[in-house]
Parts: sequence; C-alpha cells; structure tokens
Amino acid sequence: MKRTLFRNQWLPWLLLAPQLAITFVFFLWPAAQAVRQSFLRQDAFGINTSFVGLANFRALWNSPEYLNSLQVTAVFAVLVTVLSMGLSLLLAVALDRMIRSASLYTTLLVWPYAVAPAVAGILWWFIFNPTIGIMPYVLEGIGYDWNHISSKSDALILVVIASAWKQISYNFLFFVAGLQSIPASLREAAAIDGAGPVRRFFDITLPLLSPTTFFLLVVNIVYAMFDTFAVIDATTEGGPAQATNILVYKVYFDGFVGQNLGSSAAQSVILMGIVIALTAIQFRYVEKKVAY
Repeated sequence: MKRTLFRNQWLPWLLLAPQLAITFVFFLWPAAQAVRQSFLRQDAFGINTSFVGLANFRALWNSPEYLNSLQVTAVFAVLVTVLSMGLSLLLAVALDRMIRSASLYTTLLVWPYAVAPAVAGILWWFIFNPTIGIMPYVLEGIGYDWNHISSKSDALILVVIASAWKQISYNFLFFVAGLQSIPASLREAAAIDGAGPVRRFFDITLPLLSPTTFFLLVVNIVYAMFDTFAVIDATTEGGPAQATNILVYKVYFDGFVGQNLGSSAAQSVILMGIVIALTAIQFRYVEKKVAY
C-alpha cells in the first residue's frame, strides 16, 4: 500500500484549508450562532436583546403547535423514507433482471434527480390541483373527492408523493450499484437448489444489500428532515391547519415570517439534535444487522 509523505508539514493543512474554511463559514459558524440565539430573546429589528436561558425551549415544549409539528414530521419522514426506498428498490430489482434497454431505463429513471425540489413540488401541485389537475379528475371517476387545499390527509399525501418522487432516482442509483456488485453465482446456485425468485431475494439479495440499504436509510431520513422545505413551501406552505407544517418549515416560518428569532433558533437546535440522535441510534443498533 502506497503512502504519501509530505516534506513540508504545513502542506496538508494548506490543501485542506479551502474545505475547512467552507465547513467553518457555512456549517460550524451558523450552527454556533443558532445555539447562541436560542438562549436570547430579540425584537424583530434586532435593537433589544436579552438573555432568557432555556425559556425558548420551555415555551416550545408547552406549545401545541410545536408538538403537532413534531408529530407531523415523524409521520412525514417515515412515509417518505419507506415510499422512496421501497419504490426505488423495486425498480432496481426490475432493472437488474433486464437484459435489453437497461441503460435507457436507467437514464429515464435518473432524470428526476436533476429536478430542483421546488420545481418538483410545483409539478405535483399542478398534477393534483383540484381545479386544473388530472389526478383529481381521475380520482373523481372512482368516487374520491380530492382537495389538498382543505383536506389534511390529502395535503400530507401530496407532499409525501412529491418528496419521495424527488428522492427515488438517488436511491435507485445506489440500489442498482449494490445489485450489480452481488455475484450472480450466488443466485444461480440458489436457483439450482430450488429456491424461487422471492426466496432468493429475501435470503440472498436483500442481506447482501444491507450496507447500501443502511446508508440510504440514514440519507433518506436526513433528506426528509431537512431537504423537503422547498417541496412544502411550493405546495401547501404548511397547511391546511398545520397538517404539513414539518419542523424545518416551522423554523423558517417562525423566524422569517413571524420574526420570532429566539424560538426559531431553539427549534433549529432541537431539529439538529433529533437528526444527530437518530443517526447515532442507527449506527449504534441498526448497523449491527448489516452484513459487510
């Protein structure tokens, strides 16, 4: 194994300096400012600031709106993760069985990943628009009156579909790579022993895909917690009646619209803590069942 030796001890730090600077300016410094702001109470103009300790956090735990946002976020994150990973795995398995046109289908399935989250939200908003959308017309034909503007369940379904659709391409690429890395001889040997397609999938394919599945599980939960803001903002804006007001959107709304900077900072700190805790739990307990 080759090792690179630097004669100048400062050269490695110099090469790392641009990435370290970006990490500090755009990640560590804003995070530190959010933690500091969470202990303060400030007016909308930033003129008067007072230290209030944990008052912002206590107010959140006593707020029905915030507790509702926690519940909505949990349901939303689980649905987006399960739907996006389930569909992408199904598509990857279907592609893996194809001999012809595999590259064409791969290209078509990857395209949605290039779509910005806000554009994805607007696209699905048009599709499910009660006035001009095609899906409400189809659903009306089977007796279902779709209206995500007034129905809480319809609004949640809309944002889940839009968010999951945006992430399917990303998951699909990793699942395809994972499937292609599995030796074909293992599945062929199982087939010779009489194992059917379903048993081969659950006994051989799925266990060998566990590293990829674990990685995507972490990525998709973080995605649902943080990167779906644009989808919510473009479709429902947290409504109706806070039915889709997930934590990351509430942080924005309370801070930039409501100008409650201390509460918004406290919410961002709690959200960051939740994501770190979930990731740590996954690495601590779920990774034990991963077969590398």
